Amino acid sequence: MRRFFIFLIAGWSGFFVMAIELLSGRILAPNFGNSIYVWGGVITVFMLALALGYLSGGQFSRYDPTLRRLALLLVFGAITTIPVMLFGDWILEWIFDLIQDPRYGSLLSATALFFIPTAIAGMVSPYAVRLLVSDSQLSGHFAGLLYFSSTFGSAAGTIATSFYLVLYFEINQILTGLIGISLILGLLAIFTETSTHAPRPPA
Repeated sequence: MRRFFIFLIAGWSGFFVMAIELLSGRILAPNFGNSIYVWGGVITVFMLALALGYLSGGQFSRYDPTLRRLALLLVFGAITTIPVMLFGDWILEWIFDLIQDPRYGSLLSATALFFIPTAIAGMVSPYAVRLLVSDSQLSGHFAGLLYFSSTFGSAAGTIATSFYLVLYFEINQILTGLIGISLILGLLAIFTETSTHAPRPPA
């Protein structure tokens, strides 16, 4: 069950990141348009955030890695996405008043709204690899399986969001669903880890 949750969290994290990235273009569009400048800014921010997340996740995994901490990364990533719904319009208006240039305005806006949750999501994969690897000879095998799960989740998130979700739901409804699933999955993993290590009463 523990290994199942590790792969599930990694796959869902990939889904979550790509769904948020696609939605970010729609969120920024009313203020900065939907040009290649905007998408260039969005992609740059997400790639830099993921790079920092990979680095930080690898460092964090060195200190007593547990499924509970992996699940908390998922929960924190979801929580830091909530301000996008609550304050996103206000932040975008404020930045637009300062910077009308779609290149730098979109770059700053994407950083303000999406950098932190994306960086936290990026920590998931390297941390999950550390949880799976107990034998160095199997490290490549588990890393391959883990990144397969994460990338498959990313592909699923791209298709689901661009082909279906945006057709039937408002942006905030989609964000609420993504955040809710992350919270539920994270809490389930924490509960599983806690129940597995709970002391059993003597017979």
